[in-house]
Amino acid sequence: QVQLVESGGGLVQAGGSLRLSCVASGSIRSVGAMAWYRQAPGQQRELVAEITSLGFTNYADSVKGRFTISRDNPKNTVYLQMNSVTPVDTAVYYCNANIRATGLSMVYWGKGTLVTVSS
Repeated sequence: QVQLVESGGGLVQAGGSLRLSCVASGSIRSVGAMAWYRQAPGQQRELVAEITSLGFTNYADSVKGRFTISRDNPKNTVYLQMNSVTPVDTAVYYCNANIRATGLSMVYWGKGTLVTVSS
């Protein structure tokens, strides 16, 4: 059974920083691309940033220059460093990963961690 567990969310003031973590655990053979998505109230879930197993990254235009995605492959962990946050960044942040467990690779999701940015 594969699980993704996010942590690091909370309340932060505008202009501040926050670091999210997501750990994949279980019977894992390999982890491919990992990503962070977010969903604000009343909005669709959107891609924030993604990173391949080799470290290539891609960001949503809205977070470029402010957020940094990174990963620790031996620990099956992906991070999202969030700087210069604004109230627009308020959302539930979800971890996503392409993981090969016992068979074919599948996409797994975490349950999310809430980030609230106060003005």
